[in-house]
Amino acid sequence: MTKQTILVADDDASIRLVLSQALTRAGYEVLPMSNITTMWNHVSRGEGDLLITDVMMPDGNAFDILPKIKKQRPDLPFIVMSAQNTFMTAVKANEAGAFEYLPKPFDLAEVTNTAAKALQDRENKKKKSVDVDVEDMPLVGRSAPMQDIYRTMARLIQTDLTVMISGESGTGKEVVARALHEFGKRKNGPFNAINMAAIPQDLIESELFGHEKGAFTGANARARGHFELSARGTLFLDEIGDMPMAAQTRLLRVLQEGEFTRVGGRETLQTDVRIIAATHRDLNQLIRQGLFREDLYYRLNVVQLRMPALRERPEDISDLVRHFIEKYSEDTKLRKSISPEALVVMAQHTWPGNVRELENLVHRFVALYPEEAISPEMVAAEIGSTQSAQGTSAAPMGEGQNLHESVERHLMRIFAEAEPNLPADDLYHRIVDEIEVPLLEITMSACNGNQVKAAQLLGLNRNTLRKKLNTHHIRVAKGLSR
Repeated sequence: MTKQTILVADDDASIRLVLSQALTRAGYEVLPMSNITTMWNHVSRGEGDLLITDVMMPDGNAFDILPKIKKQRPDLPFIVMSAQNTFMTAVKANEAGAFEYLPKPFDLAEVTNTAAKALQDRENKKKKSVDVDVEDMPLVGRSAPMQDIYRTMARLIQTDLTVMISGESGTGKEVVARALHEFGKRKNGPFNAINMAAIPQDLIESELFGHEKGAFTGANARARGHFELSARGTLFLDEIGDMPMAAQTRLLRVLQEGEFTRVGGRETLQTDVRIIAATHRDLNQLIRQGLFREDLYYRLNVVQLRMPALRERPEDISDLVRHFIEKYSEDTKLRKSISPEALVVMAQHTWPGNVRELENLVHRFVALYPEEAISPEMVAAEIGSTQSAQGTSAAPMGEGQNLHESVERHLMRIFAEAEPNLPADDLYHRIVDEIEVPLLEITMSACNGNQVKAAQLLGLNRNTLRKKLNTHHIRVAKGLSR
């Protein structure tokens, strides 16, 4: 079982030490800190299950930061300590929402008992939240990967933490983002979704932050951007990996400072927006290639949700099919069913387009087929025609496919999945990396980890090989299974 973490903030090193030792003996992880700035950094990153803080700190008064913490992390209980043992200090602690106020000097046993009560109260509230929210969430699937998603979402719903949703195209990233908004404390505010890959690069800043009249050619009037339009709500930045570097720098500044100006403007506007970002791309790879800012990545990736591909949860296919039949049968008099044999055929498909591909398939059955029941023959025919249109084949490598054909089919699938748009930029480097990684891994294994021999086999300089191994984080394997 993972240990619960307690943040301890006090400018007195001896008090931090004594508290840390007592709480550690009680079985908790402890993060001690000496100022408000460090405390806020830990809290804003989502760290800690409980905060114990002194009032007077070197860089300010804790009562000034506690409302901000309460807004950012409403699920985080905090205990206030103070040597100013006055009635008003206790009143202020209660008004700030403190679980308990402890005057100094304090009894260590009382502190550990109070901490245990605060943590137990947090767990009870969390379980109640999960029981209610997960059942009502507009997502389909009872598989283990989806249960993990539900549990994390339930913890995030009543917070303003920034969330990064990763996963392949078609896995339902926007559905999750909308659920976090619609079940969260900003549900009465707007939900704005913006696809970074669909906006011309020279218009991204205007779309995000708005512009003043005359800011650029064609700017005939003042326009509000998505940050303004999303005030008191949620801004969903889809395909964040496609944002150009200049816009990344501007976005980072806004996230750090909480304010922005319109393009061509001077008025400073405050932000009150929850950010949820999503991408199907490997942002760590983009960072290594110099295409994505590492500091922006850490600012956005406060909490990460990875959406599983449909092939990772085939047990959810039957529930998803019935859900989509229900959805698309509302406009028809015929309510279709699906045979168990048809579900078996579906379970054998790899679903490169994930849930979106499955939804489109069911929609075609409901709209175009007169039969009452979806048969395995219908599924096989539709899946076969889709594979043909996308240039895919069920034959594995080595059974009628050479490398050229395999790469060609892979590229055709990428272009088909992106329709009606083009795939995201930097396609060349993405494809090269996909080919280079297994080439290096298998060659290193075949050479039993000998870099000199592997470099000679590949026709590369040894330093170049070493650099590529480091870039792709490839561990040198010993021996190749034959």
